[in-house]
Amino acid sequence: MNKGKIVEIIGPVLDVEFTESLPAIYNALEIDVESGSNRIRLTAEVQQHLGDNKVRAVAMDSTDGLARGMEVTDTGRSIAVPVGQATLGRLFNLLGDPIDEGDPLPADVERWPIHRPAPAFEELEPTTEILETGIKVI
Repeated sequence: MNKGKIVEIIGPVLDVEFTESLPAIYNALEIDVESGSNRIRLTAEVQQHLGDNKVRAVAMDSTDGLARGMEVTDTGRSIAVPVGQATLGRLFNLLGDPIDEGDPLPADVERWPIHRPAPAFEELEPTTEILETGIKVI
């Protein structure tokens, strides 16, 4: 695994320096450290290459408790969320973790990256039907 260190924190934005190789744009970075009695588990997404072996990433949760010098791991892949029948009627956070206190998802559930190419124009079908989203408006 490609490891790096946090060099700057500005709100939800992290600058991370890597010694081996730079992670690709949209790669997920994981921070998993114990800070006193608290355990910090955070995922960030690479948004920009800064030069000098540094990347700029956006944290997907609060950066409270982070400090310069903490170790960061490049996952080598982008953030992926579950798709398919197992997700119907469920609530998820932006990382694809269930937040509805329901049963855990099966380990073999299909996951798709959140950054994917748009479907080809030929694959689109214009319709005049009402789009049923399941979201209620109050």
